Amino acid sequence: MTFKVRLTRDAEADLDRLFDFLLERELPREGGDLALPTQAIAALRSGIATLKTSPFTCRKAGQSPFLRELIIPFGRSGYVALFEIEDEANVAVLAVRHQLEDDYH
Repeated sequence: MTFKVRLTRDAEADLDRLFDFLLERELPREGGDLALPTQAIAALRSGIATLKTSPFTCRKAGQSPFLRELIIPFGRSGYVALFEIEDEANVAVLAVRHQLEDDYH
C-alpha cells in the first residue's frame, strides 16, 4: 500500500526556518558550507518520502497510534518529523524540528 504524504503549512514553515537557520549559521563562518542548508532540506524531503510506504514503522508520539515521529539522520544529529496517519491512504506531516530543539514550533 502506498500513502499520499503532504506537508501542512506549519511543516513547510519549519523547513523554511531550518533552512534559514543553517544558512545564517554558515554565512559568517570562515569556509562555511553554503550547500549545507540545501543538503539538509534534501535529506528531510527524502526521509519524509519514506512515509509513502512505511509510516507504521515509526515510533509513536503520544496516546494515538496514528500520531508518530520519524527520525531523519543528518550530520552528527538529525531531525524529527511529527506526522499523523490520517486514514488508509493519507499521511500529514505536522511539524519538523532539529533533534537538539526542545520541542516542535
